[in-house]
Amino acid sequence: MDENIRKRNELLAQKVIKGLASRNMSGYYAANRAEALEKALSLIPDGASVTMGGAMSAWEIGLVDAVKAGNYRFIDRDAMADKRAAMLAAYDADVFLSSANAMTEDGVLVNIDGNANRVSAIAQGPKKVVFIVGMNKVCSDIDGAMKRARNVAAPINAQRFGLSTPCARTGACMNCKSPDTICCQFLITRYSRHEGRIHVILVNDNLGF
Repeated sequence: MDENIRKRNELLAQKVIKGLASRNMSGYYAANRAEALEKALSLIPDGASVTMGGAMSAWEIGLVDAVKAGNYRFIDRDAMADKRAAMLAAYDADVFLSSANAMTEDGVLVNIDGNANRVSAIAQGPKKVVFIVGMNKVCSDIDGAMKRARNVAAPINAQRFGLSTPCARTGACMNCKSPDTICCQFLITRYSRHEGRIHVILVNDNLGF
């Protein structure tokens, strides 16, 4: 990565971390994927029950494979026949792994969801939520974060899942009411009432969508 980009990301991350702290959330900066993985694992106690929503960023830094291979009880939704049971089990998990569709420079997290299992677990249930967020997802404000979530993350995910939505065909949000829409619920996390619950690892890399 270009040194100027690295320095910019490092400085911006410190601003985001201060914003998170003001919102009763913890933020960390990782210079690369290896540092992000090390930090994430340090936040997960041995023997903890761990699950996740759709979080490509967690896969990309090797976190999911590390959890599966480690001394943890991983609730693997993809491996369970009863998907609803797996989703419900997430609410009682020790740790929920996630990413964000976007976030603001002052520490607000923005997520959209189709089934709501991911956004509902972020909002309530698991004892701890660990976010892996590439610096490519940091936006100047809520308006920018919402636009990113709807016009970047949503179309790519709709295409990835083979859904028949207007954004999958056009690459941009059409504010649709398609049966396949994944923009059913919007979660804006601006403050955590529970200290020590939400942890955000900002990674100096382009991760996820």
